[in-house]
Amino acid sequence: MSGAAALEVRRITVSYGARPVLWDVDATFPTGSLSAIVGPNGAGKSTLLRAALGLIAVDSGQSLISGHPARAALDHVAYVPQREAVDWDFPITVGEVVAMGRYRSTGWFRRVGREDRAIAAAALDRVGMAAYADRQIGQLSGGQRQRVFFARALAQETPLLVMDEPFAGIDARTQASLLELLGELRDEGRSIVVVHHELATVRERFDWALLLNVRAIACGPVSESLAPDMLARAYGTGAEALQWAG
Repeated sequence: MSGAAALEVRRITVSYGARPVLWDVDATFPTGSLSAIVGPNGAGKSTLLRAALGLIAVDSGQSLISGHPARAALDHVAYVPQREAVDWDFPITVGEVVAMGRYRSTGWFRRVGREDRAIAAAALDRVGMAAYADRQIGQLSGGQRQRVFFARALAQETPLLVMDEPFAGIDARTQASLLELLGELRDEGRSIVVVHHELATVRERFDWALLLNVRAIACGPVSESLAPDMLARAYGTGAEALQWAG
């Protein structure tokens, strides 16, 4: 975890109208780690991810990817959005979706060549979806669709993978399989940042966490950032906080 952070946000503030969604957030996600962004509903987790990648405007602050301004380093990051952000009725096959991950290499107006098709096919095989390459994306189950979007991100071959609620609405078996894959990618040297809501899973599988509730409550190794006193600050002292603090 030495050298420049994989992703860093510095004093980011975002507001919708007069209401602040994020306030003066500082956070660092180390290189070569599996990191999570966690917090209660409405904490600004997805907003922070989109702000860090320049997908929404910020009131103030900046983000860095591998030490460089994010807008100048977006070719170093693959982004998996929430499933709700995707038009599943669009007439495109699974193989074509994954091949889109190669467009940064080939350019949008050039045909995907043999080498790029091979990379896309290998990514699809790695998530266990090679047999579905010719199927229309809208015909797949929720878990299968998520595997395909994992594959598209893998096909980009970027050092940083950023994912917004990738396990929402999928079955436990698919989640376990994809978490195993994320661990393998981390061990291969990739940096991964995931918005996630299951604190038990984060404790078990992740290295690093940002605990967020409009402000950054804690950011560091999971054992420290998800300590009971930190969780109480983020979630309050109600049943939810007590459940995770124990």
